[in-house]
Amino acid sequence: MIQHNPFSRRAFGGSLLAAGAFAASRAFAAPLVTAESPMGPFYPTGYTGEDDFDMTMLKGRPARALGDVIEVSGRVLDRLGNPMSGAKIELWQANANGRYAHSNDTSAGALDQNFQGLARLVTGPSGEWRIRTIRPNLYGRRTRHIHFDVSGKAHRLMAQMYFPENAEKNASDGLYRQLGKNAKTSLARLEAPDRYRWDIVLMDAGQ
Repeated sequence: MIQHNPFSRRAFGGSLLAAGAFAASRAFAAPLVTAESPMGPFYPTGYTGEDDFDMTMLKGRPARALGDVIEVSGRVLDRLGNPMSGAKIELWQANANGRYAHSNDTSAGALDQNFQGLARLVTGPSGEWRIRTIRPNLYGRRTRHIHFDVSGKAHRLMAQMYFPENAEKNASDGLYRQLGKNAKTSLARLEAPDRYRWDIVLMDAGQ
């Protein structure tokens, strides 16, 4: 006569529940906090020019900035994955010639009088933000990147966003390498040839 062991069934059922709980916890895992990066030497201190989301056009100038026009969008989230409305973002970058609009940048690249160089944003109700800019050029030993200064309600983050199509150059960039396994938090996602997405995660919680 074959005897069935009810405990083995319970154990099996329990293992299924545990596996399901583990899968659910993985599915709803909190996002990784975006890696901190140096501000760099070319933050535009005292900048008083235009600072809207479109960095490719300036009022009163008919010409667009030199270079490939791109759009970058994303959301600012807290470390639990909640959207953060009202977060403040400042971002700045080199132009299509690899030159910053900063007096300390003495590189050979030419300034572009039609390029804004800096934008100031406030995130929307869902934490969303968007910019129109140009693809920054390389300079020195640096790979392509955009600087971000992001302020939530309790925490501030200095970060640099990198471009996924520049994997080889990224790997040779000293600041990118310093991020180690957290480098992926600073890497934008390519959604189209001229469109990127990058979500920024702050240490804030329960905002």
